[in-house]
Amino acid sequence: MNLLLDTHVWLWWLDGSRRLGAAARRAIEKGDSVVWVSAATAWEIAIKVGLGRLTLGEPPEECVPREMERSGFQPLAIGIDHALAVRALPAHHRDPFDRLLIAQARMDHLTIITADPVFRRYDVRVLDARE
Repeated sequence: MNLLLDTHVWLWWLDGSRRLGAAARRAIEKGDSVVWVSAATAWEIAIKVGLGRLTLGEPPEECVPREMERSGFQPLAIGIDHALAVRALPAHHRDPFDRLLIAQARMDHLTIITADPVFRRYDVRVLDARE
């Protein structure tokens, strides 16, 4: 399975949070799954740390690459095609980071793991992060 982690899911994974459900955790840990973390997630984390809305205990430019490698997750670049595909999405969600993740998941045929119920309103495969 090809999985794309929503930003909060990646943070839950890093923290070992109990908010990440057993089925979602198993899907991430499954040996034949390829787990992707979007550049949009790194961008969102950098912005939130810069605004003081998120604390990582160290700069994101140190933490994010190290934890990606440690977890064996793959980086997903933002292509021009991903950015432009956001325009065609219905206006169910106003968060620009989430809209970009949805566009990436649709275009790259990924299942997105999220706890955000609005994602299900889009034409994208979703795995509930709380299950």
